[in-house]
Amino acid sequence: MRDGGRIAAAIEVLGDVERTRRPVQDALKDWGLAHRFAGSKDRSAIGNLVYDVLRRKASLAAVMGSDSPRALALAAAVRLWGRSVPALDVLFAEDKFAPPPLSDAERAALTAGAVPADAPDWVKGDYPEWLAASLARAFGERAVEEGEALSGRADVDLRVNTLKSDIEQVLSGLDHLKATRCRWSPVGIRIPAVDGDLRPGHVSSDLAYKKGWFEVQDEGSQLAALVAATGGGRQVVDLCAGAGGKTLALSAALGNHGQIYAYDSDKRRFGDILDRIDRSGSRNIQIREPRRDQDVLADLAGKSDLVLVDAPCTGSGTWRRRPDAKWRLAPGALDIRLKEQAAVLDNAVRLVKAGGRIVYITCSVLPEENEAQIAAFLDRTPAFALGDAAAAFATVTGEAAPDLARLGLAGRDGSMLRLTPALTGTDGFFVAILNRTV
Repeated sequence: MRDGGRIAAAIEVLGDVERTRRPVQDALKDWGLAHRFAGSKDRSAIGNLVYDVLRRKASLAAVMGSDSPRALALAAAVRLWGRSVPALDVLFAEDKFAPPPLSDAERAALTAGAVPADAPDWVKGDYPEWLAASLARAFGERAVEEGEALSGRADVDLRVNTLKSDIEQVLSGLDHLKATRCRWSPVGIRIPAVDGDLRPGHVSSDLAYKKGWFEVQDEGSQLAALVAATGGGRQVVDLCAGAGGKTLALSAALGNHGQIYAYDSDKRRFGDILDRIDRSGSRNIQIREPRRDQDVLADLAGKSDLVLVDAPCTGSGTWRRRPDAKWRLAPGALDIRLKEQAAVLDNAVRLVKAGGRIVYITCSVLPEENEAQIAAFLDRTPAFALGDAAAAFATVTGEAAPDLARLGLAGRDGSMLRLTPALTGTDGFFVAILNRTV
């Protein structure tokens, strides 16, 4: 396929997503099945363009004066992929599979190509209008900067599995992908994001991955797990384990010592966790499946040194990887997540022994899910006090304690940690340590 056909395909997929409001990966998959002539490079290019449109949907619409799939795709081709307006004119004239020729109005908008100076912050930052007040509370005058960073392409981060390998060994095997050490995580490796229609490296096909030498995991997620592990502990419960990313990271950070109980209220979220555990060489992980009318964690009550709460959240910190999710997110979904977070925190309390701790993590940048949730928990649970997540971050990274006005958030005699693409080059993550004092 030529670029004209790829742009036309992107417009078709964007129209599907607009009509059905389904996840973009489903729409892309169905398009590929219905157009088997498209090769892997074509599908990758189409997917890249669709995702780039969704990352910058608000600002692209402001440039074009329209949020139609065609307008958005044309604006992305010019503003984000560097195609010139004359080049599009030629391309559309020569490729019978290309979209119809540019109109005079489209040509004028693409040539001007600037977001209006008086556009509101949510347009400049490419986030939903209804979240503008929330992001302003979180970041103040930096809300646009943070929104822009959340709208970029994400690098591919890997966590070296120290139970089987080391960072130098993995780096040497991935030098063809321009792999480098991550900025903060001592076990992190970063493969830079590709530009335009290029295909990213498929690291899960690498033999080192199949040997269990590394896992794909954002540096922010790695840091959250490493911060949780700083206090050690022989008995750990991962209360929202899902597919096991942080469970595996904890196992490696604890050197395969102690016992980690991986639980999730929905066993479907476990996915391929058993295969991942087997591949990793972890020997200290035990799965606890939920059972109807049975408390499968009752024997752990009051015995846990650490309960990890990787709480259900809006996922606003992962918008770089799932840009369609930010436009599908609705206020009602946030309300549901807030109730779920409070419930899982309250459930964690019974598992923690005196002197133990809860580590609360979200992949969100919204204060309602983060510092406000922790404040409410401390109000209703006087047996806990806020720990020093900023100091734990410094221990993990070997860096001086982070500036509390930026990475850290001052709390009640402690601190919470906030990582963002703009500040740390990671996905958005929040970490709070809650120490049981009684």
